[in-house]
Order: sequence, then C-alpha cells, then structure tokens
Amino acid sequence: MLQQTRVETVIPYWERFLARFPTLGDLAAAEPDDVLGAWAGLGYYSRARNLQRAAQEVVERFGGALPEEPDALASLPGIGRYTAGAVASIAFDRPAPVVDGNVARVLARLRGIREDVSGSRGRARLWEEAEALVAGPAPGDLNQALMELGATLCVPRSPRCDACPVARFCHARSAGDAEALPVKAKRRAPLPMRGAAALLLRGGKALAVRRPPRGLLGGLWDLPGGELAEGESAQAGLARALAEGVGLRAGRLRQVGAVEHVFTHRVLRLQVFRASAAGGRVRLRGFDAHRWVDPEALAKLPHGAATAKALALVGLAEGRSR
Repeated sequence: MLQQTRVETVIPYWERFLARFPTLGDLAAAEPDDVLGAWAGLGYYSRARNLQRAAQEVVERFGGALPEEPDALASLPGIGRYTAGAVASIAFDRPAPVVDGNVARVLARLRGIREDVSGSRGRARLWEEAEALVAGPAPGDLNQALMELGATLCVPRSPRCDACPVARFCHARSAGDAEALPVKAKRRAPLPMRGAAALLLRGGKALAVRRPPRGLLGGLWDLPGGELAEGESAQAGLARALAEGVGLRAGRLRQVGAVEHVFTHRVLRLQVFRASAAGGRVRLRGFDAHRWVDPEALAKLPHGAATAKALALVGLAEGRSR
C-alpha cells in the first residue's frame, strides 16, 4: 500500500484491509471484487490484484507461511527487489538491500553519485551501495534508518545537514551541492486524453461493465463508454464507444457535465451522460463482464477515482441517486 502513496493516506486503508482479511488464507480465498472494494481509493489497482495473487501462491507453494529469503519473496506476484529486500531484512533479519526514493536520495548524496538515478547505470550504482551497507549486523534497522533519514533530514529541498548523523561522510555536503543530487531526468508532462461515459438505464437498472484484469484500472467496474478520437464530439464518440464496447444504442441522451482526473502519465477529461439503452443483448468488447444493477448498487461496486467522480456527477456517490 505504501508504494507511490503517503503513510498518512495508507493508515486507515491498512487498518480496514487487515480487519477484513486478517490472514493470508483469508485474502487468498476472498472474492476479487471484495479485495478491490477494500482497496478502492488508493489507486494503482494492480497492487491489490498482485497482493491477492501473492497470497494465493503463498498458500499453494509455501503452505501459507511467507517465505523469508529475498529470492523466494521476489518470485511472488507484485513483489520486486525493493519489497523483497524490505520484508526480508525488517521481518526476517536477512542482509537484503532496499532502494526507494528516500534511500536513493541519501545514497546519491552520501556517495556522490552523479549519474542519472533513473537510468540503468545510476540505479545499478545505488543498489551496489545499498548492498554494501546492509552487509553488517541488524540489516532491518539499517534499512529503516536510511528510509527515515531521507524522510526527515536528507529531504529534497533545504536538507538539514547540520543535524545529519552521517554528515561528516557525505560527499554532497563536502561539495556544497546537496540539493543538486540525486540527478534525475525530467518527467514528461501527462498527456491529455478525452473520454465519454454514460449512466445507461433500462427498466430502472443501470449497466455496469468490468475492465479486464490487466491494464489500466484492471478488474474495476465502470460506466460504459470509451476514449474519444481526435476531433470527435463527445456525443458521437459515446455512441461509437457504446456500439463497439457493449453493442448497444443509446436514446434520450443528456449530457450531465464533465470531470477531470490525473493518472500517472495522462490527464483525462471525461464527458458524462445519462441515457436510456435501446433493446438488444449486451455484446462485450474490451470488457470482461457486465451487470444490470440498481443505480445505488452500481455506486457500491469497486471502481476507480475517475468513475467515482462521474458517479457523483450523476448523483450516485455513496449510494444516493436522483
């Protein structure tokens, strides 16, 4: 949960998640919708899917006991080198290195690493330094100290070098350019994208569609619709997306408004409609399941933040409808 997410945001989610799935066996046996529902709001939903898959493999391959060695941990879905190192060192006292954003900043300054740490050479150097440091006693304490140092003193701007316990060993402090490190390539600006979606009603029921398990927002429920082509109007694009995605025509189309949502690499502007569905059978393309549900129930299905904004716009936030 802490990947790409702040501690203060995670704490209430963690407490609710652990209360709902107190053991690996409980998580492994849970319905995927229940897992995604408990995760809803944290984003990066592949983490939740991988967490459940990892629990299932621990039950199947390791008898329900989490493995202690970094290589075995890294063989589980969703666990990379950082997570494997953190769990192995902190939980099982194994001399396994970790490199996250805070640790990368500390090591780059401490060791004077002036290569781009987002590139392959820079990343390799960071891991080499982390591995050398963790080779001594209490590896879990060492790794947590590095993380804490980066979070509290060795911060990106105005680092508190005067209070740093390793300042006398720091290359960047000696050079007087701590804020210049670590070197990182500039991120690209998020790409704009346009979409349209509809609360599609038939006989008092609303159509919900589920995204495939892999890909953006995989496994989450959504309003039917899709991305708009360049120069395509929202109404025309929605009609096309509905025909292609669910095989239905929409009538009595009424635009409710628009919402915006920022993903990691994209900025979505979504035009939201209410409409009635013409007769015919749902034929899915690009989705892996559908349901006709009461509108209030649609809002309770696990869905992403952009969909939550769209549901609120049509009056379906937190089970309210109009």
